[in-house]
Amino acid sequence: MDGVLLEVDGLEVGYGLPVCPPIDLRVGAGEVVAVIGSNGSGKSTLLRTVVGLLEPLNGRLQMFGADLDERSTGFRAAVAAELGDEAFFPTLTVREHLLLTCYGHGVDDPDGVTDYQIEVFGLTERANALPSALSSGQRRRLALAAAFARPRSLMILDEPEQRLDATIRGALGGWLVEEREAGGSVLMATHDPELLIRTATKVLVISDDEIRLVGPERGVEIIRHEL
Repeated sequence: MDGVLLEVDGLEVGYGLPVCPPIDLRVGAGEVVAVIGSNGSGKSTLLRTVVGLLEPLNGRLQMFGADLDERSTGFRAAVAAELGDEAFFPTLTVREHLLLTCYGHGVDDPDGVTDYQIEVFGLTERANALPSALSSGQRRRLALAAAFARPRSLMILDEPEQRLDATIRGALGGWLVEEREAGGSVLMATHDPELLIRTATKVLVISDDEIRLVGPERGVEIIRHEL
């Protein structure tokens, strides 16, 4: 299907047994799909399956019209994921982490992109710090900065608002809107109604007994009154 980056049909995810009903989903170019549900509903498990960290239990998962292969150069070039794992190199500074990301993905002007990400994520005073010297919120900002520093067609984010202060959280919403308007796509789990209403084009609701696609306004109501 033209313009569809991610296609999911009857996808069952979990650790041995499915954690939620089968999922059907399409993520097209220029779409931001928010995934919502109660804690333990399967949001993170879905995202980890989509990026290839978990094997699907059943169903079909295609990216860019082909079966998922997280080892392929096409996948690595097109998908930027930040799932909260914080897999940093202990001996690299903040700046060195971002430079490594830029050089590894062939970014034009890696120094300029690195400087920009350090500035907008409020890490200027910590640019030469090691991950062990960062606060929890600063580590999250570094992980997100690395995702935004590299080229991508699809971003996959697991509750990116977590551990961010109000200023960076507000800026994150703006960056995701820019991503959408530039034709990029985002699949993200979130509990933040303000981030959802500002950025999402549709919402996947995961519950114990059903999977639903709803609009952003209904998604906000579910977060505020049903979760």
